[in-house]
Amino acid sequence: MPQTVSPPHEKERTSERIRRRAKELFDRVRASGVAIDFPFPDPMTLRSFSLGEVAEILGVSHSYLRQLSIDGLGPTPELGTAGRRSYTLRQINELRAYLASARPKDALKFYPRRREGEKLQIISVGGSASTTTAFYLVQGLALQGFRVLAVDLDRRGSFSGMFGYTASTTPVYNKSIYAALRCDDDRASIRTVIRPTHFDGLDIVPGSIELRRFEEERLRRYLSGASRNPDANSRLVSAIEEVEGNYDVVVIAGAPVRDGLGPVALEAATGVLVTVHPQLDDVASTAMSLSIFSEYVRRIEEAGKSEDYDFFKFLVTRHDPRDVAEQETIALLRGSLGDDLLTAIVWESDAIGYAGLKNRSLYELSAGAVGRSAYEQAMETLNSVNAEVMDIISEVWGRPPIYVSQASRSTTAGKAKSQSKRLPQKELSDFSQL
Repeated sequence: MPQTVSPPHEKERTSERIRRRAKELFDRVRASGVAIDFPFPDPMTLRSFSLGEVAEILGVSHSYLRQLSIDGLGPTPELGTAGRRSYTLRQINELRAYLASARPKDALKFYPRRREGEKLQIISVGGSASTTTAFYLVQGLALQGFRVLAVDLDRRGSFSGMFGYTASTTPVYNKSIYAALRCDDDRASIRTVIRPTHFDGLDIVPGSIELRRFEEERLRRYLSGASRNPDANSRLVSAIEEVEGNYDVVVIAGAPVRDGLGPVALEAATGVLVTVHPQLDDVASTAMSLSIFSEYVRRIEEAGKSEDYDFFKFLVTRHDPRDVAEQETIALLRGSLGDDLLTAIVWESDAIGYAGLKNRSLYELSAGAVGRSAYEQAMETLNSVNAEVMDIISEVWGRPPIYVSQASRSTTAGKAKSQSKRLPQKELSDFSQL
């Protein structure tokens, strides 16, 4: 009697059957035609900036810019009601190029792009409210004339969604950063997944649910005894090297240190920014994450690579200056971290929250949209943080610091006045000592 041959799948192990089903499901979705690209149903646009805003961004006087416009020098601004002048971000960058050429002694101030011999800065941002921090950092860098690449390592694509690239409802295939990280024949150049944003000079590589596949690969390596595959973590490094000449700064967001993508971000980074909420439970969580982080670095070092970051800094975010317990926690952080804790602090802000609900940043909104007082208070803290980070980058490049002093000149008086109105005198005194 002839022997019956069982179909191949009947001899499968459970793990093989589950993997086959996963592949079948994904292939069916892909074949249906929806897994083509990131949906972008409502293309974002960036408002124009008033003459006063442009003067503050460039660090020049309002009258100087107005005279340039009258003399027909630089890009021609848009003329609005009552002859009010405004510039798009692209025009601001054109104005930067003109000023750098016309005033060569101040060229670095106006046109801060990398010069020959200056290393690309790759900043990994992680911790409490890190996605929002990265969001404001990349936009702030772009407004100051840097060429920026944002990389989203979040499988939920939260960072990407802030720029309109939302993949939470529609799957995509090889259109996220995973395309440049995968190890099979479908691996693609990072150039194929870089997307523009509505900020001139700022591009993004979106994240998506595809990154779960990287988690699967990582788990498979772990179970096979290969706890760390050097190639897996170096793929992002190689991918960024492909486009290094196009950017000054790369900001990586969305990779918690406990996540399998954490080591990928940390190995690629030249600098690390850890955000922390000034409450003891969040500080404890940060401490545990740092312990895990130290293990990743130890393994990198054991693999023969020295992980010497250009900087490793901490940033206090979402601080309520009226909260005495938070003030004490900040004092604890300063006593422990010293100069590794940024001087600037991001305050808790209804304005930032309101902008987030609209999927926008305050840089994209006018003061009237959220209330001038709340807007100016929030912008002071955000600009101070970005200025401090930019001065750190300048220091790495061997340049003199200019951004903190520039931000101080434009905000110190208003900040002191607004703080004195918001805080009782005793709390103001306590806060100033931290």
